[in-house]
Amino acid sequence: MEGVSTIIKNFRPFLLMIFLQFGGAGTYIVIMATLNQGQNRYVLIVYRNAVAALVLAPFAIFFERKVRPKMTLSVFWKIVLLGFLEPILDQGFGYLGMNMTSATYTSAIMNVLPSVTFIIAWILRMEKVNIAEVRSQAKIIGTLVALGGALVMTLYKGPLIPLQWSNPNTNQHNEHSNSSQDHNHWVGGTLLILLGCVAWSCFYVLQSITIKTYPADLSLSALICLSGAVQSTVVALVVERHSRGWAVGWDARLLAPLYTGIVSSGLTYYVQGMVMRTRGPVFVTAFNPLCMILVALLASFILHEQIHYGCVIGGTVIAMGLYLVVWGKGKDYDVSVLAMPEKNSLQELPIRIQVNNDKLDSSIDDVSNVTFPAGAHSRTFGI
Repeated sequence: MEGVSTIIKNFRPFLLMIFLQFGGAGTYIVIMATLNQGQNRYVLIVYRNAVAALVLAPFAIFFERKVRPKMTLSVFWKIVLLGFLEPILDQGFGYLGMNMTSATYTSAIMNVLPSVTFIIAWILRMEKVNIAEVRSQAKIIGTLVALGGALVMTLYKGPLIPLQWSNPNTNQHNEHSNSSQDHNHWVGGTLLILLGCVAWSCFYVLQSITIKTYPADLSLSALICLSGAVQSTVVALVVERHSRGWAVGWDARLLAPLYTGIVSSGLTYYVQGMVMRTRGPVFVTAFNPLCMILVALLASFILHEQIHYGCVIGGTVIAMGLYLVVWGKGKDYDVSVLAMPEKNSLQELPIRIQVNNDKLDSSIDDVSNVTFPAGAHSRTFGI
């Protein structure tokens, strides 16, 4: 039984991340459906984060009443900034970019997240790069490849992939956004998605830092959602002043806040924080291609989205670049462990691995079983 328990612990981070990819795929579909029905995206962000905060708060109060650290001014401002980066910037830009392109396209573009995180960490000098080392070369090449894939998707749509169940005539919105949309509109949507991606990367970096000084996963998740709900309410009240814009019905406009609030924000923030404590944000992002595949399949069936060859080619190139970055991070992890074997600890920011006094979870003691080591965070799309 002890052996079985050890195996379960070793594979727990992987199982959790696979579960999140299925939940994340549903997020893209539900959000696109409610945007198609005319739901204001700013109002959706308010409802999503309010629901998430309400769902998480009771669990945080009950389960972490004895372990929750005291709130400090430094942690408070970090939570405010986290609420601004993810719910406001990431979700705001992401929803608008998705509305201008498609759910499948957005999920594919978001796979550049590890590369963007690498660039940000390099700029902030969190990442040490030695061109002579293979692992550094892999991260640099992977970043360039991923960004190249995003460029391919932006500039080349290509012919449609003939799927019988994907009929543009069944959905006028998708016909506009996927077939008749002009090039400038498509490029503009891509830039908005990439801006959301940058905000999401910054969110991961700051979350991985904050969780070290405020190690109460549920409480931190609830506070981030509450912060996002308060800030997004201010924005939504300025943008949407008509009461009809805040209305919900027995359709996707009601399902979207509930699903995204409970699954995409609530559960995702908590599970990502729990995995990130030992694996870091790049590990989480390594599973994003699975979400991209699921979204493509579901969107073609449910939303009747058309898939272009350019999206498939670009998405494949991005995935290749992503795994080069993750491979380089895996080598960083191995070198860090071998360099200081007497330490049983690991702190991993989005890009660089350091050793400190935080205890490493026993579930990752056996690095030989790690397929996608040292990695990144995918709400979930912040979407």
